[in-house]
Amino acid sequence: MGKIILVTGGARSGKSTFAENYVKDLNTSKAYIATAQIFDEEMRQRIDIHKQRRANEWHTIESPFNAEEAINACHNYPAVLFDCITVYMSNIICLPEANDMEPAQIQSKILQSIDKLITAAQKHPGSIVFVTNEVGAGIVPENKLARLYRDIAGICNQHLAKNADEVYFVISGIPLKIK
Repeated sequence: MGKIILVTGGARSGKSTFAENYVKDLNTSKAYIATAQIFDEEMRQRIDIHKQRRANEWHTIESPFNAEEAINACHNYPAVLFDCITVYMSNIICLPEANDMEPAQIQSKILQSIDKLITAAQKHPGSIVFVTNEVGAGIVPENKLARLYRDIAGICNQHLAKNADEVYFVISGIPLKIK
């Protein structure tokens, strides 16, 4: 049975750096599941920074969708970093078919996807570190889609935390173990 670790925090809180170091400290072969897609130059630069930090020490799988398959493909890697849940959610929300779905249907689709990730992580023989953003601590978003995203992210994060063996909240680069 796999070990699930959840790392959460705000934007630029240091959560990805902490998660990468957590996986490095396991001193084993490691895989990185990247969920981000490059849509503009700024996003390309963000991804490049992450790649430079990881260098060639990691086996990287780009998986913006159906990431449970990526987890299943990583059984030969005792340590896997999944970065990140909230970007993965955004990918699903932005699918063309989501335009024709009711908010409850979108939420259901995302929660089903998160359940598949959890199941795959539980079956993985090693450790899976999930990174996610804590988006519910700020102001109430002004538009409907942003509120839906915030609400679903909160529900997904709760579900992941419930199933995690360890949970860390990173604030200003300082990790706080909360579970």
